Amino acid sequence: MAKVYIFLADGFEEIEGLTVVDLLRRANIDITMVSLNPTKRVTGSHSIVTEADITFEESDYQDADLLVLPGGMPGTNTLMNHTGLDKLLKEFHAKGKSLAAICAAPTVLGQKGFLQGKNATCYAGMEEKLLGANVIDAPVVVDGAIITSKGLGTAIDFSLSIIKHFLGEEAARKMAQQIQYRHYNA
Repeated sequence: MAKVYIFLADGFEEIEGLTVVDLLRRANIDITMVSLNPTKRVTGSHSIVTEADITFEESDYQDADLLVLPGGMPGTNTLMNHTGLDKLLKEFHAKGKSLAAICAAPTVLGQKGFLQGKNATCYAGMEEKLLGANVIDAPVVVDGAIITSKGLGTAIDFSLSIIKHFLGEEAARKMAQQIQYRHYNA
């Protein structure tokens, strides 16, 4: 079974983070919510309080198949500046392991140099931070081991793309049908 970690920091966009968690759990993909705070309690950008499964220090992430970064402000800035996450992202990228980011969070991957020569997308107006990327105006862009998405309105497409990444097209289509999402395009 695939193992996914999603990193939550105060100010994360709740729909972008929790839609991924919800749909991956429905698909029986093992996803763990990780707080970048000293406690498991994380407050989203719209004051919705979430209890993460673990804090960052409670795992070594050696079992991870994918790391997910939700957007939102100032959550994205915390993702960018968290020392432990920085090290982990660099290790993952160096090994060619899968990374996914939505909204403002693809800029973290861009500013760390992970998008050089890759197709990517992000929240409109932040494209200049996708350093070295070929910016694509699409809801979701998959380029090898990197999945990026535009924002809150594309959270279901983003989640379905992750499901497709691990379980295939048919599983993603079945999930779209299950949740009555009629706009899914692989």
